[in-house]
Amino acid sequence: MANPLATDLRRIYQSTTDVEAEIRLSEFEDKLDAECLTIGQSWRRNWQHLIPFFDYPPEISNVIYTTNTIESVNMSLRKLTKNCGSFPSDEALLKLFYLALHISKKWTMPIRDWKAALTRFTIQFGDRIALN
Repeated sequence: MANPLATDLRRIYQSTTDVEAEIRLSEFEDKLDAECLTIGQSWRRNWQHLIPFFDYPPEISNVIYTTNTIESVNMSLRKLTKNCGSFPSDEALLKLFYLALHISKKWTMPIRDWKAALTRFTIQFGDRIALN
């Protein structure tokens, strides 16, 4: 069963325009502001930084707002350092992270709908993309 809060937030960031997103944000605030006041305030405070994402077509937007991979990496690194206490140097910590990130075969799953996103990236940013 989907989390209602997540569903309402998804309606905002999956909007196709900044105007639609602002309408969805207002609906979210009207519905859940008593429970989630800080979420609406945070979106409003950072709105000028968020609206450029609505200029991209859906193929690119889907790749941009997907953070599952990043969150998975962060969780793995936190788990790795949680029981270690302290490290003799910053370099020791960096070496541990390097080994953890380069030895792991965990992140082999391709990005969903990557071919469509790559096509859109090529159309929109073709002068900056080198396809090999």
